[in-house]
Amino acid sequence: MKPRIFVVQPLMENGLNALREVGEVEVFNSERMISRDELIAGVRRSDFVVTLGDTVIDAEILDVNPGLKGIAAMAMGLNVIDVEAATERGILLTNIDHVITKTTCDLTLAHILGLAWRIVEADRFTRSGRFHQEQSMSFLTHSLLGKVVGMIGLGAIGEEIAKRVRAFEMPVVYTKRNRLSEERERELGVEFLASKDDVLKQADFVVIMANYNPSTHLLIGAREFGLMKPTAFFVNTARGRIVDEPALLDALKTKKIAGAGLDVYWNEPPISEPNPNPEFFKMDNVILTSHIGSAARESRTEMARLVAANMAAMVTGKRPSNVYNPAVYERPNFRLGVPPPQ
Repeated sequence: MKPRIFVVQPLMENGLNALREVGEVEVFNSERMISRDELIAGVRRSDFVVTLGDTVIDAEILDVNPGLKGIAAMAMGLNVIDVEAATERGILLTNIDHVITKTTCDLTLAHILGLAWRIVEADRFTRSGRFHQEQSMSFLTHSLLGKVVGMIGLGAIGEEIAKRVRAFEMPVVYTKRNRLSEERERELGVEFLASKDDVLKQADFVVIMANYNPSTHLLIGAREFGLMKPTAFFVNTARGRIVDEPALLDALKTKKIAGAGLDVYWNEPPISEPNPNPEFFKMDNVILTSHIGSAARESRTEMARLVAANMAAMVTGKRPSNVYNPAVYERPNFRLGVPPPQ
């Protein structure tokens, strides 16, 4: 009898087909996040779990099924899974390689372009029948040439953004805890500023690329928005809780800044269901997307392939490529029965 595999959210078909080759697959097939009770029920009747994104799996959930053998996560980090509890219970965890660098970069660039050219507003303007004259002064936009992109944080995604905006002849300034080498700065054509405040003051587009952790929680608030130019735009495709959302709303309402492009929000899993503040919906100078930095079909197909490959390895007793808790192999209660690697 094939092992039972529970998948907590819909998955690209290539991944599901690969999973069906090694197990009996059940999918929680809904656009909404799975509830805790539904997750518990699914875990209870399964041997393995495939989890996506920000589904919280804590010790209480792990304990509903003493026979649970492994969890394959379609995520790079497992900050919403109790790794220590899983390891103590002999449950193998896997993650996947980071394959969304360029797609998240592309989305960020889409926000920059969309804000400069008022794409969302222009669509609404045209659909409303207000477009009558090509040379009208009623709908003006912004050229990108010479506009400064200021990056708070500059990792792999940020480097890809820098490459692309430089093609638009936009200078890039950045700040981060660990400065890039001078050689890398020259390659990317970016300028380091030691002070975050200086980046905020100079930038025409402030782009948040910092990782979310205790040191970046509420990194950007009322003081920071007050330093930005009134003509500047704010773009966040990183994490919502890096930003004081009420302060951002106030900055937009009082025209301290010109607009914002947001893919992430204060209310997001694992803390709560996604629920952007409805005040944003009233603002024409804000572009809102639904945390879609990995949503390119190509990226999701590759992510599904990777998570299914990890699960197939678990089910067939092989060592997966992306073991997240290798200490589990030393546990006497390791449930897959695979000997520690030599």
